[in-house]
Amino acid sequence: MPDPVTLSEWLLHIDLIHPRTIEMGLERVGCVRGNMGLDPAFPVITVGGTNGKGSVCAMLESILHHAGYRVGCYTSPHLMRFNERIRIGRKEVADSAIAAALSVVEEARADVSLTYFEFATLAAVELFASAKADIAILEVGLGGRLDAVNAFDADCAVITGIDFDHMDYLGDTREAIGFEKAGIFRGGKPCICGDPDMPSSVSKHAGEIGAKLLSFGRDFDFSLNSDSWDYRGPGRRRNGLAHPALKGRIQFRNAAVAIAAIDSLKIGVDDAALRLGLSDLDLPGRFQLFPGGAILDVAHNPQAARTLSMNLEDMPCKGKTIAVFGMLSDKDIEGVIREVRAGIDEWLACGLDVARGASLERLALAFSRENVKEVKLFPSVREAWNHACAAASENDRIVVFGSFHTVADFMELSPPDVRD
Repeated sequence: MPDPVTLSEWLLHIDLIHPRTIEMGLERVGCVRGNMGLDPAFPVITVGGTNGKGSVCAMLESILHHAGYRVGCYTSPHLMRFNERIRIGRKEVADSAIAAALSVVEEARADVSLTYFEFATLAAVELFASAKADIAILEVGLGGRLDAVNAFDADCAVITGIDFDHMDYLGDTREAIGFEKAGIFRGGKPCICGDPDMPSSVSKHAGEIGAKLLSFGRDFDFSLNSDSWDYRGPGRRRNGLAHPALKGRIQFRNAAVAIAAIDSLKIGVDDAALRLGLSDLDLPGRFQLFPGGAILDVAHNPQAARTLSMNLEDMPCKGKTIAVFGMLSDKDIEGVIREVRAGIDEWLACGLDVARGASLERLALAFSRENVKEVKLFPSVREAWNHACAAASENDRIVVFGSFHTVADFMELSPPDVRD
């Protein structure tokens, strides 16, 4: 194809040049980073974990922004636009700027073959450096130790939680997965673990490299009041904080993790910035109450499904709960069904128009294995949603979940398809 110019052309280019979507390792991205001379002068907060990464990144970004810092934030995946992944000052970076950064990476890589995520990571940090960011938040894509984000040293490393996902790459025990995620720790630097049942591999690795580990429940915690909450951390408390705008009780723990990370860096953030930052939040697809009566959730592994189930239980409805449900074929579909089935009255399973999307046959097999008999199958999210709207009464609710792709497909529906 001709040399790429527009962002869409660049994204097609970087998607085609590497034969594998996922290839773990730091040698390639480290080599190109060196060629670029990319050595950030700003502090870096690296955020890993099985679930909750996006929420913690959004909280960190909002709090630091309201404290007056110029914040660069890199997250993945995106729902609707690639630009969602790269933000400066809480604004998505423009197509032209991202395209220019990708061209810088392309020139520096020479004959080194980079994955899509490696390309994007280098471009994001290049943009943050060019914009003279005060601080950057980098979300780990997969694991930690061998993830492209780990090519950059974390001044504070965060693990939100540890559970089973991507086991082909990270191992099939929490200890093995914990070790991979703890690979983002750096000696002499603070690291935060928000998992209340932290695997010993995490603390062992922190001790071996001399990282300063703070763990939830031991070093920091929170308590709830009727209309506010309090944070307790090393040497200080923050009282009377606003409830996070993101829905679900898990968000208090995510907020405590974000505050522990900020305080560990000893940067100036007062309680007013914390309160405003936590209340001024918007993160699509995380137990999002969508206009028209839908609940959107990207939950795609058993731990996330447990959280979804807990959130549904905390917010009961008078009628039935209908699920529009699609997943990727390489995920634990049975495990997700098992975790959330008690809160679902009617299942509408649907296909996803992506290479990794689970087929209707695969979905049907998963429901059969979990002894869920009343399931209707639909080729697409659109058809499942339209059926749900026709079947739902005034007191019913519809939950759209199972994958980023499922939620994105719903968001692409035209207004007539969305229930009034």
